[in-house]
Amino acid sequence: MPPKIQKTESEWKALLAEKGAEPLAYQVTRKEGTERAFTGKYEGNKDPGTYLCICCDKPLFDSATKYESGSGWPSFFQPLGQDAVETQEDRSAWLGVRTEVHCPDCGAHLGHVFPDGPRPTGLRYCMNSASLQFKPAKSD
Repeated sequence: MPPKIQKTESEWKALLAEKGAEPLAYQVTRKEGTERAFTGKYEGNKDPGTYLCICCDKPLFDSATKYESGSGWPSFFQPLGQDAVETQEDRSAWLGVRTEVHCPDCGAHLGHVFPDGPRPTGLRYCMNSASLQFKPAKSD
């Protein structure tokens, strides 16, 4: 099924620039690129809040599900809900078959999910910081 939000390449580039996204955001989200390990701005973030899609602002992950995987990318053991992300088989890498994670609303590439995460899900959603924006929790 095609994404609900569709834009041209130039519209995505303009939108990301308007949001102040890092230059790598377009390559990661629209061209299925990957940032280098241990270089993303959210890899070490421990603040409470919600991680959103950088392209369309869809809420994806709660910081309570983020954990230190040692992989060099922000890792989560579950998305916010069943409709927060979509997955599909990725056979493009020489490493073999992986499961790619996309935003269901705009189709942005977010990262990959692996079956080596912690309980309770056993999953590791390994996301690119460049595909995310962080919304801090409101303090009382």
